[in-house]
Amino acid sequence: MSYISVSSTVNKFLRWRYLSLPQGDLCQITYVWIKDKSNEVCSKTRTVDSEPKGIADIPEWEFAYRTERSVGERLLVPVCMFRDPFLLDPNKLVLCEVFEHTREPAESNHRNSCNKVLELVKELRPWFGMEQEYTLLGVDGHPYGWPRLGFPKPQGPYYCGVGADNAFGRDIVECHFKACLYAGIKISGTNAETMPSQWEFQVGPCEGIEMGDQLWMSRFLLHRVCEDFGVLATLDPKPMEGDWNGAGCHINVSTVHTRGEGGIEHIEHAIEKLRKRHVEHIRVYDPHGGEDNKRRLTGLHATSSIHDFSAGVADRGASVRIPRLVAQDKYGYFEDRRPAANCDPYVVICAIARTCMLENNVNGLK
Repeated sequence: MSYISVSSTVNKFLRWRYLSLPQGDLCQITYVWIKDKSNEVCSKTRTVDSEPKGIADIPEWEFAYRTERSVGERLLVPVCMFRDPFLLDPNKLVLCEVFEHTREPAESNHRNSCNKVLELVKELRPWFGMEQEYTLLGVDGHPYGWPRLGFPKPQGPYYCGVGADNAFGRDIVECHFKACLYAGIKISGTNAETMPSQWEFQVGPCEGIEMGDQLWMSRFLLHRVCEDFGVLATLDPKPMEGDWNGAGCHINVSTVHTRGEGGIEHIEHAIEKLRKRHVEHIRVYDPHGGEDNKRRLTGLHATSSIHDFSAGVADRGASVRIPRLVAQDKYGYFEDRRPAANCDPYVVICAIARTCMLENNVNGLK
């Protein structure tokens, strides 16, 4: 089976001959949205008469929505705009919410409900940062750079590793980093992870709903960069069974209170709230009600057990970690290590805001 896609072998010089052609005052807008419950991203592109100055200048658009039995239409409503690192200025990428023809949010539109919750706690100025782990695969589904038969050497040298025998796919990682910077993503870093061909990038801190917007667009950029290189990026929380690390999407959380003097008390109070609602959070920390995380949260490979809640200072095997420097300074943030790599960031930050920041949380997690 082929290890890379056929399209990645096309002569890229010829492609750039056409992309460098002038386009006058016209502008290409690529609409990006989240596809139903699969948490996949989709896109399509249109021409507008001039470069938009803001999100209000970008028109709504329809797309065909297919089920097993019928084809209908749904509405794309632009909510956030970025520079396009593939088609370059003045062209744009636009993240969209999905609505039914009745103007009701589609079932997959978790941004809409999340934003309502975050509006209720905006005076707390919640900051979030998310650490997105992912694994590079060939188009045949085999981990990128792994031997065709057998396995690479055991885990140990790969985390933040350097060298052709330790780091698989760095070109892809660095191109994605630059694409994010060009687009306007608040990407704050990247590193090789513990399993070979597994990597991580961090986005944030972002305030409120911007965290979900930024992470979703950074995921889109990752898939597009991988497309050019002819490989796949999977967010599967446990892509390889056995003695290999899984993939999470740790989230760092703070408010104006935790960041202030004596903030450690507010951090500890938030952690106790999370302890009481462990089962409900596990249910929304992957798109399949916790079933994906069952393969990852085993209590091994730098994870907590899915069945028990734990917290500790500098404890990367806990459900929630208080960084060592935060414990020393007595203020800052905490890290919830339970969300799976394929989580919906809107669902995760909504759950945390409802549990930790709303005084009267009576409606449960959605």
